[in-house]
Amino acid sequence: MKKEEHVILVNEKDEQIGLMPKLEAHKKAMLHRAFSVFVFNVKDELLLQKRAMHKYHSPNKWTNTCCSHQRNGETSIKAGKRRVFEEMGFLCELEEKFSFIYKAPFDNGLTEHELDHVLVGYYNENPKINPDEVSDYCWMSISGIKNDIIHNPDKYTVWFKIIFKEYLSQL
Repeated sequence: MKKEEHVILVNEKDEQIGLMPKLEAHKKAMLHRAFSVFVFNVKDELLLQKRAMHKYHSPNKWTNTCCSHQRNGETSIKAGKRRVFEEMGFLCELEEKFSFIYKAPFDNGLTEHELDHVLVGYYNENPKINPDEVSDYCWMSISGIKNDIIHNPDKYTVWFKIIFKEYLSQL
């Protein structure tokens, strides 16, 4: 049996105030620490992943390279590298660019309420995706993503649209 993951509960200053099972935190809309990884190639295209069909929320939707939660005592960079490898099958250096808080409710009663650390890396090969996590991938230009989100917003995860907009405003 797989051990249930816990998330790190934080205050608005990103100070740890406790731990809670991941699903419970999402049901109660508790503010917790998270990270989002944006991996680019030499053409300045962003590596997007399509979430696996069996994911408990936002299945089969396109999103950034990788998103997840830090484990207790784990830095954002270490967590980002761990999850990129687990989901996309490669390692790359990551750099934290900024962090911000967002809240996004879902139709299934869950809510993402995260203090999100946005990490950026570079990689020039195709990933070896983990089918338990990811069903597909593509490389897309920033302008292509902006245009596609305008014309096909339902193809993308709620959080990616929020984080992508924040990423563009931070450039």
